[in-house]
Amino acid sequence: MKKPMITRARGLGHPEGPYELDDGRVIYANTYASEIGVWDPKTNNQATYAFVGGGPNACMLGSDGAVYSTQTPNVGTWVAPVHRPPSIQKTSAGGKVEILVSEADGVKFDGPNDLTFGPDGRLYFTDSGDWNQAEKPHPGRIIVIEKNGVARILEELDHVYPNGIVAEPDGSIVWVESYTLSVVRRKPDGTKTVIHTLAEGHIPDGLKIDVDGNLWITTVASGGVDVLSREGKHLHFLDVGGTLLNCCFGKGGKLFVCDMGPFDTSGAAMTGQLVEVDVGVEGMPLFRGAIG
Repeated sequence: MKKPMITRARGLGHPEGPYELDDGRVIYANTYASEIGVWDPKTNNQATYAFVGGGPNACMLGSDGAVYSTQTPNVGTWVAPVHRPPSIQKTSAGGKVEILVSEADGVKFDGPNDLTFGPDGRLYFTDSGDWNQAEKPHPGRIIVIEKNGVARILEELDHVYPNGIVAEPDGSIVWVESYTLSVVRRKPDGTKTVIHTLAEGHIPDGLKIDVDGNLWITTVASGGVDVLSREGKHLHFLDVGGTLLNCCFGKGGKLFVCDMGPFDTSGAAMTGQLVEVDVGVEGMPLFRGAIG
């Protein structure tokens, strides 16, 4: 059964990594516009939250009121007109945009993708590099940034394109791999387990956790969301439509999803949108921290 959706923001370029702020506004990475965009439910208006340059790919609020975002200068054949190095950026409440870190253990980032604060207040993110299923040019990495701003490589991966990432209450982190269709959990002791492999054609992009610990995974070409139990059992598929990238839960049982629109990696088509789906399920409150 297809869930009806409400379009909340239109004309977006490769929208990614949405996040609901405390006041109900939703911020998102508007990649081809080199900005963090924002939609306001009180006015139903969309606007620029901050121009960050480059190609932001995900964003979230820190405990210091700043917005933290991943930064990659190109998506497919698209190259940002205002260059920023692959990095993690921080936009302060006053509007100042700064690059926090661009390397870990002496290794420069290839293309930070999604990010999450853990219950320990540290910032975890996937470094996936360029999207290229044929040549797979970059190995993947899971990187953690300490509260003092020092970044470390937590996991060196194969050429798997690690994408969405979330943190669980016990300190485990879970990420999806777009090339392998795998859902991977890393426990605090470093033990890694593939808890699920998605069906063919269900390329995972983003994911979030609901209040029961279930994983909601946006799968690009499927036009929907695959829902897994915490143990990795497939529970159901939510048919939304569109080319879905990342998602976040909103108050009142809402799920906000970034829809790329007709597939395009040239940056020419600004046909993406932020959509709202009433799923009747509350999300697990996301952890927050502060870096630097």
